[in-house]
Amino acid sequence: MSDPLGLLRNTGAASGVNMPRAGVQQPINGPSFKDVLMDNLKEVNKLQQDASKAIEDGLTGNRNDIEGVVSAVQKADTAFRMLQSVRNKVIEAYDELKQVRV
Repeated sequence: MSDPLGLLRNTGAASGVNMPRAGVQQPINGPSFKDVLMDNLKEVNKLQQDASKAIEDGLTGNRNDIEGVVSAVQKADTAFRMLQSVRNKVIEAYDELKQVRV
């Protein structure tokens, strides 16, 4: 049996041969969904703060490059829209799970 995603756990047998057990998931060594989501939230927040600072600097005359201000605002907007899309997909998945009959 092949395990391309590494979801099956190897168990030590008496013969020393590791055989995967079907249906037993091995913990994934990568970051959890929560960690990834929190990192992305922090990044979106940072981009929003950078855009606000760029707008403030542009209005007060501390910054002369309008293109940089527009670029910062567009980056923040794109990141926020992506985060909203992820949130909407998670809510849709949760709603779908609520409707599953057990």
